[in-house]
Amino acid sequence: MDVTAMRADRTAEELAAVDRRLIIHPYLPRSTEERVVMVEGDGCRLRDAEGREYLDATGGLWLAQIGHGRREIAEAAARQMERLEYFTSFWEFSNERAIELAERLVEISPPRQTHVFFTSGGSEGNEAALKLSRYAHWRRGDRDRTWVLARNQAYHGVGYGSGTATGFPVYHDGFGPMLPHVRHLTQPWPYRTELFDGQDPTDFCIAELERAIDELGAENVAAFIGEPVMGVAGMIVPPDDYWRRVEEVLRANGITFIFDEVVTAYGRIGHWFAAEHFGVEPDIIVTAKGITSGYTPLGAVLVSDDIADVVTEEGFPMGFTYNGHPTACAVALANLDVIEGEGLLERARDTGGYILERLGELTELPVVGEVRGVGMMHAVELVGDRNSRDPLAMDAAPQDVIRRETGVIVRDCQHNLVLSPPLVMSRDEADEVVDAMRSVLERTSVSGEIAPGS
Repeated sequence: MDVTAMRADRTAEELAAVDRRLIIHPYLPRSTEERVVMVEGDGCRLRDAEGREYLDATGGLWLAQIGHGRREIAEAAARQMERLEYFTSFWEFSNERAIELAERLVEISPPRQTHVFFTSGGSEGNEAALKLSRYAHWRRGDRDRTWVLARNQAYHGVGYGSGTATGFPVYHDGFGPMLPHVRHLTQPWPYRTELFDGQDPTDFCIAELERAIDELGAENVAAFIGEPVMGVAGMIVPPDDYWRRVEEVLRANGITFIFDEVVTAYGRIGHWFAAEHFGVEPDIIVTAKGITSGYTPLGAVLVSDDIADVVTEEGFPMGFTYNGHPTACAVALANLDVIEGEGLLERARDTGGYILERLGELTELPVVGEVRGVGMMHAVELVGDRNSRDPLAMDAAPQDVIRRETGVIVRDCQHNLVLSPPLVMSRDEADEVVDAMRSVLERTSVSGEIAPGS
């Protein structure tokens, strides 16, 4: 019998059994028996090996901008593979698609971003950004500028440098010692008023930033790295004045401003880049995820002239095997065409605003403390007490109950249920998502118990 046919004939349980035996899944305890084996996607819909259908309200890992199953993306990849599937972009070598994509990215980027360093994803991108900053200072003779300022509950990936900048203990415990000279500051989370000692959140965060620079010495600080909207922390949208004031402090002290737009770039919040939304001009913008909508791995670090000129003078001593991968770049170009051609930036603002309005209806429920969002990034913060704002301690995971009962896939982050749907989501699908969340949350008590469904 043909091996391919044998594999195609395997049942969902047979596939799950092989998965349990062979695959190490990120964050999945060994005792977890359940597997959901996806086999097909179309738009915002998915189907698993058992034939069950799902509505994807997470965009996979927050990246399926144009939705699943786009034939034009597959065709773009096939055309490029037939012509040139891969060759290195190290040294003097390049390829047409990488050059075209670099041109396109510089064209749509904020004015300071004039150069592109390709990677395979976000963790690699943040590793590169930290090295670009430190190396640029070193090349200029500022060899004591090694400190990196990040924030508590930030997520910048799980590499060595990027993982150290990530501000959750779970990503450090057992992996240390971590990268030296990284300090974490308070996250700008307005709902968590206890973080700010009764002060305005931006005033508190800026004073803390200035104090950290004074303590370390500005001449010793290389970079500040931050997500425009803190995703894994629970879609934390900072106050309107936060990023502009951070930028002012960094500029005054000669500190590299790194914007981690791995999640927010390419339309997620209704603009090509969140830097436009927040009115700032970073030195480095790190991107990945939505650059290809997940159809193939790719990342791009967008860099200013003053950094690019100094790090390339004798050659930037860092690279990845798949830098400027021609097939990935062809996919990215086709993906950007879809985003632009179908008006998905505007659609993200429109549909995102509608989702935020619908989610606002959930604030009548006792366990919902706050609803927040921007573009197609939303969070419903779950609390056990709306007065004290204590996080809800759950006996069961509401996102799992929502998926099993309704087929709607949402994600939990820091006692929040978060949404990051494909930008192509319709209003009817948005209603389906919110209705599914309500159907479970209205049965959830402040003690964390979920009553059985009808």
